[in-house]
Amino acid sequence: MDRRRFVTAAALGAGATLAACGPGPGHGRRNTGEVAEVDAPGIVTRPRIRWRLASSFPRSTEILYRAAEHLAARVGALTDGRFEIEPSEAGALVPPLQVLDAVQAGSVPIGHTASYYYLGKTPALTFETAVPFGMQARQHDAWIRHGGGRDLTQQVLDGFDVIGLLGGNTGTQMGGWFREPVRSLSDLQGLTMRIPGLGGRAMERLGVVAQTLAGGEIYGALERGAIDATEWVGPYDDEKMGFYRVVKTYHYPGWWEPAAALSFYVNRTAWEGLPSSYREALQSASDEVNATMLSEYDALNPAALASLLDKGVRTVPFPDDVMAAAATASRDLMDDAAAGDAQTRELLTSYRAFQSASDRWFGLAEWGMAKSKLR
Repeated sequence: MDRRRFVTAAALGAGATLAACGPGPGHGRRNTGEVAEVDAPGIVTRPRIRWRLASSFPRSTEILYRAAEHLAARVGALTDGRFEIEPSEAGALVPPLQVLDAVQAGSVPIGHTASYYYLGKTPALTFETAVPFGMQARQHDAWIRHGGGRDLTQQVLDGFDVIGLLGGNTGTQMGGWFREPVRSLSDLQGLTMRIPGLGGRAMERLGVVAQTLAGGEIYGALERGAIDATEWVGPYDDEKMGFYRVVKTYHYPGWWEPAAALSFYVNRTAWEGLPSSYREALQSASDEVNATMLSEYDALNPAALASLLDKGVRTVPFPDDVMAAAATASRDLMDDAAAGDAQTRELLTSYRAFQSASDRWFGLAEWGMAKSKLR
């Protein structure tokens, strides 16, 4: 009887384990560069890997959190259950706004988050999520996939030893919940608002006191009066969060997030330690999550908006002077960030060039069609 040996190794990251088994030397093994494959029948050749995933989103934000569960289910199915990912909601493994830090450090091998939460590290990170007055979801996805956006954003992530994968998109967001309607630019002076990313910095230029709060902290802050306003996502998620119980004014549009793309971040060492087929499974699963999230929001937001209106919520457009001032502040903010950082400058140049061409086409076809329906 041939003697066989079993090899086990630990994968990087908290809660991650890897186990592989194969025969001894000289028994039909071929080296693929990741794991030993075996020709002998009945021998398991693919390793068993278990990872824990840290999410920035609470379980109560169903669609956002479900993205991690969706990824885990698809990766499991594509690897016959041998690559297991266990999602954990915001705060269960690491604080919700420290997911990137945890993945970078290797304390978790994978996380689900939004890059603009980490704007303080480098302004270049904002391009992966959203740019104020920037591209909508389809345009943003086209830039990432086919316009050079993925290569440029990955160059930024290389500095954090992280691999970025698509993690979903909410589409254009709402402008948020306000205790009192904003009737003019002067109404924003001294107003305290939960709003992260470059949108928050642009609001600060308009006189707002911007705060970055994790999803699970927002309702309590609004209810206590610690903040005067908040933005989150759109009708479906906002109704689930219960903001309408505290305030009734729902402003639009969310000019700071014409698209809101999320990301799965993978620790580079953990990524490189995966068999190539498992990396392909992660990539395919993230692509599926990305497409599914947007379509799910598009399907659920209309009914949620009708429900909010039935509850007495008032949808109110931002006044023209606010939109004009916000557009100016956003452009100046981006120009200032680009002037001080080479990566941001390269990203901004690419982003604006792609948006200019895309807006020309979308304005002719997509928005032209939309306008015709309003006649």
